[in-house]
Amino acid sequence: MSLKRNENVFYTISKWKNSTILLFFFCITFFIRFPFFFRDYIDRDESTFILLGQSWANGFLPYTQLWDLKPPLTFAFFASIITLFGKSFIAIRLAGVFTVLITAFFTFKIARTILAKTSSIIVAVSCIVLLSLFGSLQGVMSEHICVAFFVPAIYLILKKKSAFAIFFAGLLMGVTVMVKLNMAFPICFIGLFLLHEALLTKKKKGFLKVILFGIAILSVILATIVPYYITGQTLVWWKSVILAPLEYTEARRYSFLKLAPIFVIIGLFLIYAYKNKYIDFKNRTHQLLLVSIFGILLSFIKGGRINGHYLIQLHPLFLILLGVVISNILLRYKPRIPVFLAFVGMLIPAESYLEYINVAKNYYEKNTLYNGEGFSVPQYITDHNLETKNILFFEYHIGYWNLNTLPPTIAATHPSNICRDELFPFFNNPRKIAIEELQYIMEVIRPKTVITRKGKRIFDKKLIEVNTYIDDYLSTHYVKLADVENAEVLQRLERP
Repeated sequence: MSLKRNENVFYTISKWKNSTILLFFFCITFFIRFPFFFRDYIDRDESTFILLGQSWANGFLPYTQLWDLKPPLTFAFFASIITLFGKSFIAIRLAGVFTVLITAFFTFKIARTILAKTSSIIVAVSCIVLLSLFGSLQGVMSEHICVAFFVPAIYLILKKKSAFAIFFAGLLMGVTVMVKLNMAFPICFIGLFLLHEALLTKKKKGFLKVILFGIAILSVILATIVPYYITGQTLVWWKSVILAPLEYTEARRYSFLKLAPIFVIIGLFLIYAYKNKYIDFKNRTHQLLLVSIFGILLSFIKGGRINGHYLIQLHPLFLILLGVVISNILLRYKPRIPVFLAFVGMLIPAESYLEYINVAKNYYEKNTLYNGEGFSVPQYITDHNLETKNILFFEYHIGYWNLNTLPPTIAATHPSNICRDELFPFFNNPRKIAIEELQYIMEVIRPKTVITRKGKRIFDKKLIEVNTYIDDYLSTHYVKLADVENAEVLQRLERP
């Protein structure tokens, strides 16, 4: 690729208006994520959020009819979509496109304060890719929702000086923490950052902004309590939103070795950037980004675990600093950009290309765009007039939504919660341990139909007792009716 052609392309991009850039981001995001609009099952968590969203849309507050370990505004996001558009996978996945779009656009706006426009666009496109590909990120995760509020809030703090802007940023931060509780750490760090600035300037207006920021955050948190207070269920909110996550983080911790890689990578990156003076630690934008990143990393330490989708919270902020370092390296060394990098970039959304092929193949073979066991299993059950009200999904539990039914117990909302007995006290589960819950479901409720994943253990391999019990029970009391794609449909034998 010639230098002159590079300059022409970059010059053209640098003249784009914000509306053009936003449209460009939308096209990329939509193209990458669109083929997954028709997939039933992308991540277990997303399926659980949909179930709780439907329950809320039906008039049941979160944690009352169904239960999961997330703050209430995660479920409010899904309940709102379901209320407005009905039971629509397309509406939910399209909402996911807009969460990524908002995050990417404000990532661009923040980057633009310290980078050239073209570099800022590249940073934002990288953000779209990392929030949409690799793993289970094509679905709508709680992390997607929270950063769509968190990143714009950081932009307001950086660019808007008025008290109202800071108050509005606080409202966005309040929504963020009521979507993803661990975000309390970076938000607290940002609050301390603002307080430090106020102490340095010793201006009353600075302290007023800090107070307004805190009031706004607390206002959102208190607003989520109101429906529970009105219905006399405040304790339900307290136990589910505050106490249960604290207990879970203590009970489900990874070893430090599993947490170490991300800290080592970021640590080496910052040391390199500092030694080469690529990051200006006196620049306010750099400072706020670093403060936020340190807060998120601390939340990972406190939580004791890092799942792949957790990194969604980190990507937008880290990518901006990475863009700063790379831009400085390019300016210093002026390397030639090889033409093959353009082709490498075109190959990055390989998952999307494959899914487009999968959707087309599914439409050709089955005359429907929708694909996956979450659709095919409910269709099989309906076609064969199997029991739908007394059914248990150990896998593909989005099937409850497609069958208009509920899990057999509140603990079974998310299949893995059956074995998280440390959480049972927080939704007043009558059973105290996992094996008792499982025995109650299988021996008292006695589901007529059970769905499992072919060739896979039902529970984590470390859970030997419950795996042994369920394997023995299913082999004795159930018979396999059919293999439906990768699912097994089991029917209960008529025995006393």
